[in-house]
Amino acid sequence: MSNSKTHDENSLSLGTAAARQLATTTKSEPQMQGISSRWLLKLLPWVQVSGGTYRVNRRMSYAVGDGRVTFTSTGAKVQVIPAELGELPLLRGYEDAEVLAALANRFTQKEYKAGEVITEAGKEADSIVLIAHGKVNRIGAGKYGEPTVLETLADGDHYSYQALLESQDYWQFTVKAVTPVTVLILQQSAFEAVVAQAPSLSKHIEEFKALSKKKQDTSGQAAIELAAGHKGEPVLPGTYVDYETSPREFELSVAQTVLQIHTRVADLFNDPMNQTQQQLRLTVEALKERKEHELINNREFGLLHNADLKQRIHTRRGPPTPDDMDELLATVWKEPSFFLAHPRAIAAFGQECNRQGIYPTSVDFNGNMIPAWRGIPIVSCNKIPVTESRTSSIMLMRVGEKNQGVVGLHQAGIPDEIEPSLNVRFMGINEKAIMNYLVTAYFSAAVLTPDALGILESVEIGRS
Repeated sequence: MSNSKTHDENSLSLGTAAARQLATTTKSEPQMQGISSRWLLKLLPWVQVSGGTYRVNRRMSYAVGDGRVTFTSTGAKVQVIPAELGELPLLRGYEDAEVLAALANRFTQKEYKAGEVITEAGKEADSIVLIAHGKVNRIGAGKYGEPTVLETLADGDHYSYQALLESQDYWQFTVKAVTPVTVLILQQSAFEAVVAQAPSLSKHIEEFKALSKKKQDTSGQAAIELAAGHKGEPVLPGTYVDYETSPREFELSVAQTVLQIHTRVADLFNDPMNQTQQQLRLTVEALKERKEHELINNREFGLLHNADLKQRIHTRRGPPTPDDMDELLATVWKEPSFFLAHPRAIAAFGQECNRQGIYPTSVDFNGNMIPAWRGIPIVSCNKIPVTESRTSSIMLMRVGEKNQGVVGLHQAGIPDEIEPSLNVRFMGINEKAIMNYLVTAYFSAAVLTPDALGILESVEIGRS
């Protein structure tokens, strides 16, 4: 005899447990916790890329004459612009493009974490160091022997070019990373190898002491000569607009999977919901989540890796403060569209506002009430990574092709398309009676001008 009692002998009517055996249950569609708001996919303007490749043409741009070296970044790889080596005192005025390119190719990239020593006093000094990104302190001995910060160097600065010209016994100072740092290092031996093959470089090292400055506008682009405020009939300047000779091209990336469904399931278990449709629906949702993840984190075209080095700033104290957000706004000051941040980073910013007695207002954004700063919406995205040390990043961008901003890239109109640039293709039935569907999404993203994207890095979350 069963110990469980399923029916009350004293009841006067049919119980609900028994009644449910004759009732039809109402079922929900399959739910999926991983589906997010995917604000980035909704807010990015999508540009049709008919040939599968998108080329970003720009004016020739490099900041020459300010004593700072400019770099180009392709994904996570950083390179010094050969012409920018003219910013170094020993190469000012030297214009042999082939030799400068040879020197630029000899630099090696290294990464350092905050607190790590880049060069240490007392060790052999045999290289020049260019700071591509980050902040370092040059530390020496104070008046009474205590350590003292001689100067703070940041993006584009350099030190110890003298080590290339003559042998030095040791570093007379220590250089320590204040933030995560990317540096390019040229060893004395590599420099001397190029000098040995280029007599013109050897001849000009001591001769050129002043830099022949190339005219540029405030954005570092090759200047367009203009005349204004003149009287009479002066000779007007001639000019032309120079372009980059090797513009970057973005080939559409792909995210794919093969959905497998047994024919018996598809044939027999389709009431009240079609099994094939539900399987495809959830697979497409997962593919879109991965699409947004790649747009942010892919090392080739992801936004976190393609922001210009000068557009990356660090928080002043760690957590994101109103002052930090204002500084981020200064990097994308021309028609900023929205901030993009991890939900925890948004919470950390709210905590800092509470601490200072500041209460940011919300704005109506696409029918949703969204937190905002200075009237710019702060939208959430859980694809922005949070490190083990509980740091993240906050992005600010200007979007749209007409605004020279950030754009998404896709190709609408592909065969078997169910959404723009996303298709589902039937691949047949195998010998195990399993149907196969190829689900594919094609996409990429491009930053049309460097000032369209700014990033607040090393944002600490959860600090009290």
